[in-house]
Amino acid sequence: MKLLFITHEMSPFLELTSIAEITRKLPQAMQEKGVEIRILMPRFGNINERRNRLHEVIRLSGLNITIDDNDNPLIIKVASIPAARMQVYFLDNEEYFQRKFVFRDKDNKFYADNDERTIFFCKGALETVKKLGWSPDIIHCHGWMSALVPTYLKTIYKDDPTYKNSRAIYSVYESGFNETLGTKFATKAIMNGMTSENTQLFAPADITSLHKGAISYSDGLVYGSGNIDSEVAAFAKKSNKPLMEYTASLDFENYYALYEEVMNEELASIA
Repeated sequence: MKLLFITHEMSPFLELTSIAEITRKLPQAMQEKGVEIRILMPRFGNINERRNRLHEVIRLSGLNITIDDNDNPLIIKVASIPAARMQVYFLDNEEYFQRKFVFRDKDNKFYADNDERTIFFCKGALETVKKLGWSPDIIHCHGWMSALVPTYLKTIYKDDPTYKNSRAIYSVYESGFNETLGTKFATKAIMNGMTSENTQLFAPADITSLHKGAISYSDGLVYGSGNIDSEVAAFAKKSNKPLMEYTASLDFENYYALYEEVMNEELASIA
């Protein structure tokens, strides 16, 4: 099994919520079971490059991600977690990520361009994996900043050789934001080969619509928190997708079983 983790935070690099602990321990547990893993996250400005020994990967850098007719250069950096023998790839862009804060400025104001930062990260993550020349069986997306990944996977990348057999799992967490990503988010998120219908669920651009959009395009779901919004939970249940309920203890066997279920479900449908 080849397993890709996409997250906006991970211990020890960035610790904002419980996501950081899960995305640190789960990949290692899967790797110890013989699963081949890759991990991608943004290189936010408060991640210390020197202390964490980040360095640029020249062969992966140099792509441009187009958002709203603007080209945005993508720089890829990598760091290792020696204790776990794991590498983490960081997506960087001077305009979007080189700031002292993550999603809010020093006055606690939600960044106006969090919409474009999210689009850049999701599209950039999938382009980076293509450059790696590595085809994941499962793409496990953690948290709202990865919400567009399942949509892109099932639209613009559905015939791409890298992703033709890839399945998306989305972990829903209660942590998020109370603002919106702006009125143009759903429009900006449309890439070549997509229509407005593909991003329709994302149009309100609030945390609920991000979860709904991700759920609608995912092949499996995880409740990463014990207090999931009731509207989101009802939408998830109605989708009839394989769902792993929340457990207070990190039960890695449950995750592994879900990965296998999602993979085998697809194989059964092909047969």
